[in-house]
Amino acid sequence: MTETVSRVPVRIPSRTGEDGLRVTDAALRKIAQFLVPEGQDKVLRIGVKPGGCSGLSYAMYIDDEVTQTDTTIERDGIRIAVDQHSLPYLKGTTLDYQDGLMESGFTFDNPNASSSCGCGNSFN
Repeated sequence: MTETVSRVPVRIPSRTGEDGLRVTDAALRKIAQFLVPEGQDKVLRIGVKPGGCSGLSYAMYIDDEVTQTDTTIERDGIRIAVDQHSLPYLKGTTLDYQDGLMESGFTFDNPNASSSCGCGNSFN
């Protein structure tokens, strides 16, 4: 992945044309570290699933396939897919990667979450 990427987050648009998921450059760089060794046929799947202490949990994993109902983006050879069930929960959400002294990892800034747990991995 080149270092000359824009500072504007990549948007995974929803099927209704409203804002979908945003992915920052920092998150894309970290995603590339996981996906590139896996091969070109892999995709990072981002979604939500029932669970966690607040009702819904974020899910991220490497997948082998994209379905016709998935919404996807591709940038610099990195492919990200979101299933149609998860996309409304992620509308307007920004996925970022923070690399700090005390804590590092992916973060979800979700304007739809009415509450979230202390660890930030689940929301309602």
